Amino acid sequence: MTINEHAFQFAGKPVVDWEEGTAIEAPEQTAYRLSLSYEEADEGQRWSDKLALFLEDPAAVKVTGLVVGSWGMVFEGVNSAAVVEALVAARERLPRLAALFLGDIIMEESEISWIEQTDVSPLFEAYPALEHFTVRGGNRLSLGSLRHGRLKSLVIESGGLDVGVVRQVLAAELPALEHLELWLGSEHYGATTTVEDLAPLFAGHLLPKLRYLGLRDSEFTDAIAGAIAPAPILERIRVLDLSLGTLGDEGAAALLASPAVARLELLDIHHHFCSKGMVARLEKAGIRLNAGDRQKEEVYGGERWRYMAVSE
Repeated sequence: MTINEHAFQFAGKPVVDWEEGTAIEAPEQTAYRLSLSYEEADEGQRWSDKLALFLEDPAAVKVTGLVVGSWGMVFEGVNSAAVVEALVAARERLPRLAALFLGDIIMEESEISWIEQTDVSPLFEAYPALEHFTVRGGNRLSLGSLRHGRLKSLVIESGGLDVGVVRQVLAAELPALEHLELWLGSEHYGATTTVEDLAPLFAGHLLPKLRYLGLRDSEFTDAIAGAIAPAPILERIRVLDLSLGTLGDEGAAALLASPAVARLELLDIHHHFCSKGMVARLEKAGIRLNAGDRQKEEVYGGERWRYMAVSE
């Protein structure tokens, strides 16, 4: 599966496409999406030009949510460096920016595994009021030495996430973070994280306000489930999201055996490979569960294969 729809909501706000000549309305209640089409890029326009036009509207100083769509020739390997540079330069014109989505790019514009990112760390220094940050695409992504006092949600969507990024997240100082979501992806598209790399997170000492933990779109979800089921982190989070991955009966059985899982407000495993019987057992145990989109293993050459929901 690939991502084929743009975001229609972000950080609790409806997403509205902004076009040149359109007035900014309800800047505090809307997340505006700025995108550069292939045709515009081919004519020599730049995403930074569109941002400059957007900022000419006096209401831009009240904007709280911004969604960066395609910045042009994304599928040809053009990275987000110029976008990050433009956003950093615009920091005084966007003093209230609290929610930023970098890379709302769908399959028609570029496969997720082709999106080239950059060092996004300057954004966190430029926007001290930022509370929600989402980035799509893991290639060349860097968070640097991440320290931010107000960030509440961090979402990294990738078809294959490098362990270096995961380590940057685990080393970050994010005292206000409540929502952490990592799409780990496939080794065929650059994923290098192992379940052992997640051990510091599972130990429960990091991210003191964390309430939602999403380890999504992974090809080793059973191993994640087995490692997290007895882990201290489950004693304080409220939502465990292992969706979009390859969870089967083995991992589900480990979760079922954990008293801490039964106390969660939600266990999300949708897009999974569990048997109907195992799903019934989880439900019977009183676990609030999202177990939709049940998948079936594919058989090739006598071997069974499971696939994550999003990889390319």
